[in-house]
Formats: sequence, structure tokens, C-alpha cells
Amino acid sequence: MIKKEVEKILQYVQKPARYTGGELNSVIKDAEKVDLRYAFCFPDTYEIGMSHLGMKILYGLVNERDDAWCERVFAPEEDMENEMRKNNIPLFALESGDYIRDFDIIGFTLQYELCYTNVLNMLDLAGIPLYSRDRTELAPIICAGGPCACNIEPMADFFDIVFLGDGEDSTKEVLDLLKECKKKGLSKLEFLLKAKDIQGVYVPSFYEPEYNNDGTVKKINVINNAPEKVKKSVVKDLNKVYYPKDFVVPFIQVVHDRAVTEIFRGCIRGCRFCQAGFIYRPIREKSVETINKQSKALIETTGYDELSLCSLSTSDHSNVNNMLSSLIDWTVKDNINLSLPSLRVDNFSDELVEKLKLVRRSGLTFAPEAGTQRMRDVINKNITEEEVINTCNKAFDNGWTSVKLYFMMGLPTETMEDIEGIADLAMKVVHAFYNNPNRQKGTGIQVSVSCSSFIPKPFTPFQWEPEDTMESLKAKQEHLLKSIPSKKVRVSYHETPTSLLEGVFARGDRRLSKVIYTAYKHGCKFDCWDNHFKFDIWQSAFEEAGLDPYFYTQRRRPFDEVLPWDHLDYGVSRKFLEKENLKAHNNEVTPHCRIKCAGCGANKLNGGNCDARS
Repeated sequence: MIKKEVEKILQYVQKPARYTGGELNSVIKDAEKVDLRYAFCFPDTYEIGMSHLGMKILYGLVNERDDAWCERVFAPEEDMENEMRKNNIPLFALESGDYIRDFDIIGFTLQYELCYTNVLNMLDLAGIPLYSRDRTELAPIICAGGPCACNIEPMADFFDIVFLGDGEDSTKEVLDLLKECKKKGLSKLEFLLKAKDIQGVYVPSFYEPEYNNDGTVKKINVINNAPEKVKKSVVKDLNKVYYPKDFVVPFIQVVHDRAVTEIFRGCIRGCRFCQAGFIYRPIREKSVETINKQSKALIETTGYDELSLCSLSTSDHSNVNNMLSSLIDWTVKDNINLSLPSLRVDNFSDELVEKLKLVRRSGLTFAPEAGTQRMRDVINKNITEEEVINTCNKAFDNGWTSVKLYFMMGLPTETMEDIEGIADLAMKVVHAFYNNPNRQKGTGIQVSVSCSSFIPKPFTPFQWEPEDTMESLKAKQEHLLKSIPSKKVRVSYHETPTSLLEGVFARGDRRLSKVIYTAYKHGCKFDCWDNHFKFDIWQSAFEEAGLDPYFYTQRRRPFDEVLPWDHLDYGVSRKFLEKENLKAHNNEVTPHCRIKCAGCGANKLNGGNCDARS
């Protein structure tokens, strides 16, 4: 329901549908008949946030309760923010139009580090004090979750609680607790003292870091009888956990405008650079029956004509061929396009190709990640050049004429020879196409090479590694462009200043909250968008805080150093990560989980269970 003051300003903004609500399947409740109101905030634009599966899951999960109402909130674009500030309109939720400062709980999902200033901007727009210490009342509780929660320390001073790991069970427990505390008239501190005992809930104010003279963390002091290590929450059975029967269908086009079915969590591969592959362990799969049931329900309730399967590696589902056969049976008949992202080149079987021919003829995307075999062994990619070329040939045999290859740049031990290897591999794919006897005459090939800058992340074997410098990355980008002789290969890459900032916050400590606050106060927001990014302001903010960004990025950290996130437990053991780091420097690979269990330890958080071991 749009308030009159909001309705008046919509004529002055682009895409007013971002701010109106009222979409198909949005949930409207009577605010007087619920005990708890939850504002789920995505700190980016509507188009980005409405594509996020996690928001869809928790939105439905909370709204399934009779005693709670979850509403969506997105970061307003600059035109809308200016109008809101000019007319003294606080940040509001889409479903009711009510101001979120009056809600009981306000949750932010943190998908990437460069959204941090948007969090502060949204709190400020709502009229809520930014620092947790300045919010003394029970409500609203300000919380966060998502992949960045695994090292929330740079933002820890702003949040009351942080959800670690899977949010389905811990969210329900926190809502139950908040309802109880609200009815009993308990204080915020009394709530936090109880919340600390819920698995997957981290209370940052109960942990006080102490620093050495060189700026490294000396130790983490624990107060209020909080656990020494906070364990992430783990959903034990994906077949039984809540999954929405419908999604809110936007009025305007969003980034991923389609139905999405999650097919499993975790990854069997163990790529040493990939944070998601480790923090979402142990591996848990949905059955083919569950995937089909949930997919059909979403198509029926949303009217979408495209279904995407969501996982870190779709073709690694242990029953992938049966799954695709059963999905194809009804999607083809009903003219539903089936999208299969995250395919692996080493299990791109003939049977899988035959099934793909039935569902689409768009370009195929693969991720060799590195251009040379030595480099692929360093990162434990476990694929060979021969497999890449053979996979492309299978695709070309069956009519594909477009291939996108994902690579990383700035990986540990990388040389210019490895950069040249990216160009060589791309050209070999081009040659494979033109040498393929089955290609249709008169057709051409387009190979797209996308190079992201490697950022060492917590809870990976590379969490101790230095990040490549901006100067080195720029030189490698230029060298790659010079190494490609054909217009058949198009190259794209990331800008380096944003990579520096992402690297700082990915492995930073609590002192960085001052940098983030200062940068925000001087105008930084939407830092992941090139037209908003203000590197000079960030540089000034580091100087004002007396911190060196390169301390966090260019320093190799010894194994015995206390890391800012060492008091958080995501299941994968530190000894396992250290062992994998040493193997990387020896160019040694580790077989994937279904070949041999490497003993990462993540299954201990799931009663010893891991679907890769079954």
C-alpha cells in the first residue's frame, strides 16, 4: 500500500515500479494481527535483489507463520533517495508502505563486500542509529546473513546479531525468541544473552578483539559466557526443509526473471579459490522427486516460462541424468525453457548433451579458471585442456556456436606464462570449432573470455595468501589482450580498484568499521557500480582511520596468525585448509569428494552426514 507522500514523488523517478509493491504473490497481512514485523533488506537495487533466491526462501518461510509478516526493502536509486530526503520520507517496506524503523527485526543479506555502505545508507534513510551500541531498545533488532557473514568483522559494530550458515532453522528460533522477549518486556541485552545460545547466531558485541603492536589480531576476548566458537547453522535434509511454492513476480524486468529450483547445497570439487564451495558444505542433495514437485509448483504459481536449476555445479548432482529426463518430460511439453547453469567440462557426457539439445540452443558456459595445467593443479580445478576441448567439440557437433569461458587472474604463483595460457586455450577452442567436421557450413564461432580478479577469501585454502597488486593485475590484463590474435575471442575483465576494496573487507578486522563509516559519510554508496565508485574517498577514509589497505591484501599471513574470523566455525577444519594450501604450492591436486573423502570436517555439523559420502 503506497503512502500518499510516496505516491507524490514517484513521478520524478525512473522505474517507479521499484517502489510500489503490489506484485503477484506478494504477501499482505493485517499489521494489527501479527506479533512480529520483519523487514528483509537487500542492499542493492530492486532488479538485483528480486533475483536473489535467499530472499525468496526467507520471505516465504517467515510469511508462512501466522504471527509474523516479512516485507521486502531494497536500496533506492539516487533519484528516489534524493526525493525521499528532500520530502523527509523514511525508508519503507514495499508490502505495507510502512516505515521500517517501526519494525521488530530488520535483516540484511550481504552477498558481496561492496554493498556495505548501502547498509549504512539504508539504516540512515530509515532514521535508525547506525551503530549497535547506540540502539538501546529491544526493537528493531538489526541483523545480517549471507556469504559475507563468514567474516562480518568489518561490519560487526553495526549489527546486533549475525546469522551464520543456513538461515531457515535459526531464523525461526530467533523469531520465537524475539516474540517471547517482546511479550515479557525484556531488554535488548536480555534478548542477546539468550540469542547467543542458538546455533548459527553470532552476537558481535560479546566478542572483543585485542591487537598486537604490528596490527595483527592477538586474541578474541569472549564476554557474557558466549561460546568460544560460534557454529554455523546447517539444514540437515533439503527434502524436508521449507521451500517456497511461489515467488513474487515483479512488474519490471529483473536480472534473473524466472523460476528457480535449488537442487543441492555444497560442492564436491574443492577448488581452492572458491569460498562458496567450502562454506556451504557439507553436501546435501534434493531428490529428483522433490526437485520436480517444487519446480512444477513454481511454474504453476508464477506463470514463468523459464526454469533454472540452482547449485554450485548442476551437473554434479548424483542423479543428474534422471533429474533432467524427468524435468524435460514436462517442460518441453509445456514450452518451459530449462536453464542449466554451472556445468562442468569433465562430466559433460553424451547423455547430458542429448538432453541439453532438447531444452535450449543458447551459448554454453564453462569455467576452466586457469589457462595452464600447472595453474589448474594449483587451484585444484581437476580438469585438463583435453577435457575442455573435447567438451567444446561435443557442443560443436550438436550445433552450438557460442562458448563463454570463465577464468581468474591474480591467482597464487601465477606467471605471465599462465596469462598467455588463457589466450592459447581460447584460441584452441576457436580452432576446434573450425576443424570440426560436423559444423554447419557458413557458421562462425564466438568465444567470450571473462577474467575476474582473484580475491583471497576466508575459509578457503588461500585465506593466507597475498592478493595481487592493482599494478600487477593491470599489466596482466594488458598482456592478455595483446596475446589474443583473433576477433573471434572477446575479453572482459574486472576493474582493479574495486578488487582492492573487496579484498580488504573480505579478510579485514573490526577496525575497518571506522573506514566504512567515514567513506559513507563522505558520499560512498553503490560501490560495486562503476558510475558510483569513488576510490579517492575510500583512500582518504583509510588515511583518516590510520589504516593501510595493503596491510590486509598484500601480506602473506603465517599459519599461526590469529585470523579475524577464527572464532566462527563453518565446519571445514583449519588443518585441512592448511594442508590444501601446502598442496597448492606443490602443484598437487586433491580428488573430488565422491572419488575420495579428503576429511574436510564439515560433516561434523550435520551429525557426520554428507551426501558426497553416501
